[in-house]
Amino acid sequence: MTNVTRHACSAQELVSVHDAFGTVLWVVCIGGLVIAVVALISSRKVWDDFGKDGLLLDSESSRGHGDGSATALRERDEEIRQMLEARNARRARRGERPLDVEQELSRLTALQIDPELRSEIRDLVIARNYRRTRAGKPPLDVDAEVEREVARLGNL
Repeated sequence: MTNVTRHACSAQELVSVHDAFGTVLWVVCIGGLVIAVVALISSRKVWDDFGKDGLLLDSESSRGHGDGSATALRERDEEIRQMLEARNARRARRGERPLDVEQELSRLTALQIDPELRSEIRDLVIARNYRRTRAGKPPLDVDAEVEREVARLGNL
């Protein structure tokens, strides 16, 4: 075989490789797409659980305390108290006067109703009174009802 024949033979092989390249590329892409869809469908439960209690230990997530339960409130108060005591320790190291922990705790955990929320509660009470009068019932005192709803929010 001469040099020219060898080049002609390799050129023919190169053309056939170029012709097969498009087919191989499409087969690989479609195969990858099928595998991706199968992986997505099989991992649906993983995506449903994504972000749920990922930073909690199993022992912490199994606790049955509700947000408003007495146990949860005591635990919250204890954690706030610990942070306030640590803050007082830092203040003492800097030579500042420490704060009264219990007074600061009561200030931080007191119910705070802003004027916008109070206005929204008032609007709801007025709407409730309107429904009551349409039903033939006597209207309630708006200010007393607003205070009652605010107090009820404090017990949540």
